[in-house]
Formats: sequence, structure tokens, C-alpha cells
Amino acid sequence: MTATNAALRQSWYNGSVTFWGTPLLYSLFEAQHAALAPMRLMAELSRGWFGHPFSPFSLTPLAKEITAGSDLFLRVTNRYEKPKWGLDTTTVDGREVAVEMEISLDKPFCKLIHFKRAASGKDDRKILVVAPLSGHHSTLLRDTVRTMLPHNDVYVTDWVDGRMVPMDAGEFHLDDYVDYVREFIRLLSPDLNVVSVCQPTVPVLAAMSLMADDNEPGLPRTMIMMGGPIDARKSPTAVNNLATKRPYSWFEQTLIHRVPMKYPGYSRRVYPGFLQHLGFVAMNPDRHMNAHRDYYNHLVENDGDSAEAHRRFYDEYNAVLDMPAEYYLDTIRRVFQEFHLPKGRMFVREQWVRPEKITKTALFTIEGEHDDISGNGQTEAAHGLCTGVPASKREHFLVPDVGHYGIFSGRRYREIIYPRMREFMRKHAKG
Repeated sequence: MTATNAALRQSWYNGSVTFWGTPLLYSLFEAQHAALAPMRLMAELSRGWFGHPFSPFSLTPLAKEITAGSDLFLRVTNRYEKPKWGLDTTTVDGREVAVEMEISLDKPFCKLIHFKRAASGKDDRKILVVAPLSGHHSTLLRDTVRTMLPHNDVYVTDWVDGRMVPMDAGEFHLDDYVDYVREFIRLLSPDLNVVSVCQPTVPVLAAMSLMADDNEPGLPRTMIMMGGPIDARKSPTAVNNLATKRPYSWFEQTLIHRVPMKYPGYSRRVYPGFLQHLGFVAMNPDRHMNAHRDYYNHLVENDGDSAEAHRRFYDEYNAVLDMPAEYYLDTIRRVFQEFHLPKGRMFVREQWVRPEKITKTALFTIEGEHDDISGNGQTEAAHGLCTGVPASKREHFLVPDVGHYGIFSGRRYREIIYPRMREFMRKHAKG
């Protein structure tokens, strides 16, 4: 009884109601999903009764509408797990070869994945793709990797869901992210090319700066930065405005919660994936409402191809992970509120980050004209910081008619952006 009373006295933590140290909001989310189980069961039965071609109910007047509505309800209330990479084969020198996914380095918060396939007769370039730790799983870069595989030996940072990391693994800060990148680069050097997509452009540039400052051997030949907040003051987007209009305390008190008991990371402080997903949807609510309405209509009209395209997109989009609280809050304060890197005030474990120390690695920055996450100029700002890189080894590409996701996925990435990246790596292959 005494222990219970002591726990109840801790009824408020970081601005959110708690019960025995577990934020009630996260627990309520789990309880809500459990409470929906009977309704989901009825929806599954309804979809079967009215949708199966051999069921007599499928001949009733509203069978298609009931089936479509049941299917839509199931998808909206579903919990989406991490998608599969699904990269089992690729084409090398005109022949199909198997791709084996192996873990090159297993860290508590990240697994370094190697997409191992048969070498080509040419000189395969080694690429480290640093995926963002910003809500979605690293599989969001599936198209990025798939396009690279025929010509390159590809490694990817596969970040672990924060709720799956036990407390005894310790905390994970932005400095730890930089340490991870440095360790991965050392492991894969020499003759390495580093590609960072969105958020990791900052820790990657910090890692490269520190390695150059320490005169470490085997620095990457090229670093390619795609749509990242090197200087978030330039062309601020809705994401930037949110970070600057709210005080740091608001993020810590409102968005940070503890993982419930059912997960390995019980009691770890995280920015929950379900809250991040709500934020993603809130940026374009009308678009998502229209997409789900169209999905319903496609099902009613038996437009299977369009319905399947919707499923593929939202299976990935709805799969989110919990971010470690320390890392998320560090990023908010140091990248989006105080702009440490562009102001020359960034330190990693008390070592000054000086991008001007990079002299041998070629720099290629890529931005999308219609990027609503990282505004134009934010990534290009890396050139103003990396003054030690000769002009002959620097390039910037503003891609017309492309948004944030189009930088690293889709037809324009495959046909326009990646060929430029490949040529840049070829050009600077010899350092």
C-alpha cells in the first residue's frame, strides 16, 4: 500500500499524467488499440462475409460499400510494423543476382546493414547511406538503395525503434549519433562515399569535420547531402517554424513520454511514433483525407491497381518508430533553435566542430525545389561552411519540380538525381 501511494504521488511527470512512472498518454494509446479489437474483429468478419465471391452476402446491394468501409476501418486502426526491405535481387552487368542482407555492425540503437551481392566486373563503389532517425524506419530509403545496388556496394544505417532498446543500453544523444557515424566510416574506409538523407546531414558533417580535424586516415572520397537542415534559418518551413515558436520546455513536457511495460525498452524516455505520425498527418490533413476517400472509391469500383498503390504507400508511411528523447531534444535545441553548426558553435564531447577542416572530401548537396521539410538553401549552406574544400570538388543541385521525398525516391530520383550522384562519385573516385 505504501509503494502504491508513493507511485500515485508521482501523478505528474514532464507535464503528462503518469501511473507508476509510465506516461498515461502512451498507456492510453495502447489501451485504445486493445479496446478496438472487438470492432476490428467485426470489420474482418464483415469484409469476409460481404467481400468473398462465394459468400451469398456478396450479392446484396451494398456489399461493395460494406466491404470497402470495413477494409478502410481496418487500415486506419491498424498498427503498422517495420516494413521488409524486400531487396532480394538486383541486376549486375545485365544479369540478375541474389542480394543478401547481413549485419556488419550491431549497435544498441542502430544496425549497420550490408546489402551484399555479387561484384561486377567493374570497380564497385562503396557507399554508406546514413538514413534519418526522424520517425520513419530506414526502409523509407528502399528505392534509394534499390537504385544504387546494380553499380555499388551499399551499406545502410538501420535505426532501432527506441521502445525496443532496454534501459541498460543507456541514453542516446546527438553526440552518440555522431560517434556512430564516425565508427561506421572507420569500419568501411578507405575509398568510401557517404550519402546522408535529410536529418543526418548535420551529424554526418560534424563527424567528417572532427575526423578531418584529427587527421584520421581514410576519409571518404565524397559526401553527398540530400535535403537536410545544415542551416535551418534559411527558407524556414512549417517544421522549422514549429521548433522556433515553441520553447524547448514545451517539447520536453508535451512530446516526451516513457515506454509502457509491454516493450523491452520499458521506462525509456522517447518521442513516441504515434505522436510523430499525428504530426506528419497534420501537415497535410486534406491530402490524407482525400487519399483515404479515393481508396474507398477504388475498392468500390474494383480498381485493384490503384488500391494496391495506396496500400504500398501507407504501409510504409504509417510505420513509425519511437525516437530516444535525448537525441530528439538535442536536435530541437542545437539544430532547429540555436543553430549551433552554422553559427560555428557546435561541440561534440567538448571538441569544436570545424567544417573548414575538411579539405580532401568532395561535397555534393542536393535540394528539391518544392521541399516543404528542408527549405531551399538549408543544405546548400554546407558549402559556406566547408571552405577548405576546393571549388573544383564542390557541386550543388537544385532539382526542379521535386518535393522532399522526391529527392531520394521515385522516378526523378532514379532518372535525374541518382545519375548525377553516380557521376560525381566517379569523378572524385581518386580523391
